[in-house]
Amino acid sequence: MYLIVIGCEYTGKTTLITRVNEWLKEQMGESEFGDYMIHDHFIRPFQEGDTEEAKQEAEYVAGMPPKLLEKYSRYMIDYHFGFFKDDNNMLVNWYYADAVYAPLYYGFGGAGEYADRAMLVSWLDSKVMAAQPKTTLVLMKATPEVVRKRMQAARHPNCIVQDKDVEHILERFEELYVSSSIRRKITLDTTDSTAESTMAEFLVKAESNFTDRQRMQMLAHRQIFRP
Repeated sequence: MYLIVIGCEYTGKTTLITRVNEWLKEQMGESEFGDYMIHDHFIRPFQEGDTEEAKQEAEYVAGMPPKLLEKYSRYMIDYHFGFFKDDNNMLVNWYYADAVYAPLYYGFGGAGEYADRAMLVSWLDSKVMAAQPKTTLVLMKATPEVVRKRMQAARHPNCIVQDKDVEHILERFEELYVSSSIRRKITLDTTDSTAESTMAEFLVKAESNFTDRQRMQMLAHRQIFRP
């Protein structure tokens, strides 16, 4: 499955992608990596894991000057195109994160600046379509009030979203989603939905995203492991 799941923090991206991963394991068995290639480390401070080493790396990245962070971010974006050669590549926010957050919080990528990230999105969308045309762009959304309520109830340790910017961030992700040249698109509004109902809605809408090979894997797995 090839997914790019985008949206403001607290709209349910991580919850959805985690459930998709578990569903894939149920349908096709464990992958050789255990998880089905989830990449969600595109928002500063890019923390991967909860080890002391990961925390130190996150602090180092968070302290990078804007010019260096911009270069590092471009490397991270380009590096993850290589995973489209695999059967599954599921990315959270990816280059869309920079287009929304970099001008607000990172100190680079604004309109008319060097490496304007909004301009870069269009070019990167075309690269995605060339690398894997079956990719689906998933927009997660919720009302500003619900986003703020979730943020107040359980704020993520490394969350950079500020209360005053919620409306703007929601609007920017939707604008980028609407203008994207990626042809397969799904919108999921989690304002009044549960994680279970959101996942069910996703499966209905994403059915055409499966490759023939994945359908065969699912069929074989069911025949072997289910009575």
